[in-house]
Amino acid sequence: MKKEDLVRVFVKGGIISPGDLLKIISVAERLGANAIHLGSRQDILFPVREKGKEILDETFRAIHTEYEINTFEFQNISSSFVALDLIPGKKWLASHVYHYVLDSFNYRTRLRINVVDPSQSLVPLFTGNINFLASNQENFWYVYLRFREILPVPWQLPVLVYGEDLSRVAKAIEEMHIVKNKLTFYQVHERLQQEVKMNTQPVTEELVYPDTNFPYYEGINRMPDGKYWLGLYWRDNNFSTRLLKAICERCLDSEVGKISFTPWKSFIVKGIFEKDRIGWEKLMGKFGMNLRHSALELNWHLPALDLEALELKNYLVRTLDQQDISTYGLTFTVKSNDDITLFTSIVIEKSPDLGDGTETFNILYSKDFNPNLTEYYYYARDITREVIAPLLIELSHLYYERLEEDIPHKSRLEAPSAAVGKSLYQCKKCLTIYDEDYGDGKFGIAKGTSFKSLPKSYVCPLCGSGKSAFQKVL
Repeated sequence: MKKEDLVRVFVKGGIISPGDLLKIISVAERLGANAIHLGSRQDILFPVREKGKEILDETFRAIHTEYEINTFEFQNISSSFVALDLIPGKKWLASHVYHYVLDSFNYRTRLRINVVDPSQSLVPLFTGNINFLASNQENFWYVYLRFREILPVPWQLPVLVYGEDLSRVAKAIEEMHIVKNKLTFYQVHERLQQEVKMNTQPVTEELVYPDTNFPYYEGINRMPDGKYWLGLYWRDNNFSTRLLKAICERCLDSEVGKISFTPWKSFIVKGIFEKDRIGWEKLMGKFGMNLRHSALELNWHLPALDLEALELKNYLVRTLDQQDISTYGLTFTVKSNDDITLFTSIVIEKSPDLGDGTETFNILYSKDFNPNLTEYYYYARDITREVIAPLLIELSHLYYERLEEDIPHKSRLEAPSAAVGKSLYQCKKCLTIYDEDYGDGKFGIAKGTSFKSLPKSYVCPLCGSGKSAFQKVL
């Protein structure tokens, strides 16, 4: 599949209404598509046999949504709205704040822009050229610029910017053409002060990065307000239009107003009422939608529609699963081109062709296994496909040893001596997860308590089922 064959729909912040998604699916089907794909910028992609520009223009104008075809000139604005109410975050960063900020971007941008709560760990922080990160001061945001042509790591603006000014700041930065005009970031800051009327505050606190543990985001789970959220993942990123139409119709019937896309080519439906939960489970069963993928499946970032990268990932996941290896907390990228912005703990990249027909790979890891630090080091170079999985196992062992011993970062890795892992258990009746890292404070179960050590009297904190109702999912 080539870019010229794709329609790319910009879903601002990864937030869309079921009604608007239905209209997009209808257009995709009229133009010959039977599936849509999700991009790592929380956008929508679908192939078309005939361009049908009049149909596209009419539909997207009606739902106030931008799209492009043939060329990828513009960028979707990415946000962490999808993590709201699922993962603890800034108390002031509510739904209406996200919507206000995102709606203020009333122009198409050629730069990648992120609007992210740095407390959560589902949406990466620094995949944008301009990264707005929520601070502890209400509606004031850190600003980090990331242009690899100028500096390999993000550069922080020395002030916090008020939420109402973010779109103006972003537009001014875009109009500076930083790379073309060879501006330094200090020059960018000086010009912003001179050219943009913005409300700022001095930076008084250092940004605190989120816990690197990657959340398990699939299945039906309870929200703090008593409603439920449903995380949906499809292995090959081919979401059939029949399934998606049924999900949108179910949303409309059950008063669910939004669907949220993740950067991991999956999506989440939030706000499902208790009375509607069984209906959602039946719908998933009707379409054969697996809601219990191994955690090994969910923490990978692949280039969209790259079948070679997908095949390599599937091979590695099968191999790690056969070894009964835990990768909980780690994330992986299969990198096949230079366009990918890295945001995972471990990277597998294809080595340059040496001319003898041998396919080889490099493995990189991020500093302290924290991709938010945006610094990567080589662990192995020019290795064959068969060696990748054993080396990933070594890295996972080392990651858990560091968690256990809090070893400071070194630029050169030492060989690990043993694996230190943990398991997740899930209640078969209500799908509540028991995470050994967190224990269960409600019943006085300390952090780090293994499931096997729980007393026989332990019950699910949500539905009250006994210990025997839990099954191992990781």
